[in-house]
Amino acid sequence: MNIIPAKTPSSIKLLFPDYTWDFYSKKEKKLYLTFDDGPIPEVTEFVLDQLRLFGARATFFCIGENIKKHPEIFNKIIADRHSVCNHTMNHLKARKNNLETYLENVIECENLIREHTVIGSKLFRPPYGQISRAKLTALRKLGYQIVLWDILSKDWDKNISLEHCLNNVVNNSKDGSIIVFHDSIKAATNLKFALPRVLEYFTKKGYVFDRI
Repeated sequence: MNIIPAKTPSSIKLLFPDYTWDFYSKKEKKLYLTFDDGPIPEVTEFVLDQLRLFGARATFFCIGENIKKHPEIFNKIIADRHSVCNHTMNHLKARKNNLETYLENVIECENLIREHTVIGSKLFRPPYGQISRAKLTALRKLGYQIVLWDILSKDWDKNISLEHCLNNVVNNSKDGSIIVFHDSIKAATNLKFALPRVLEYFTKKGYVFDRI
């Protein structure tokens, strides 16, 4: 059973203040949709179509090897004026790789992003949300801002229903929430159900979807 909470507890945010968890302090009626693990054919394109329908901006934490495989889709993300950010070159687990290997992998992804755009950000999301203190310190010295999340849709979890995935977002998000979806094959079924409904629900409530 997946025990990761859909909403990150305040106690966890207080324990790890060096991460960006949310933008509550801005006190604006904005939400921040983020998409991990793309670009992937059809799935990322579905996301882009939905965002375009609602005039929404988002932030894509891309895996370098997927950028290499699907550069045309990556360029569509850029053309639609979304943020493109770093999720390592090969979706590395921080706990299974030493500092040098991990940093080299992050920098390789960053360099690949820079080959496509000069507006790529220094935002980084570690795969699985895992990062050690040493890796965090090193990345911050390189100018990276580590972005985690306030809300997990859990779209990757095949043990939850479509409605559960949707409710994870609808019932827990508030002004300034950073929300995680995945533009991946594994998450596609839940994503395709939940994302259009999230966009419609919050748009009707007067929210704006912005990029980080």
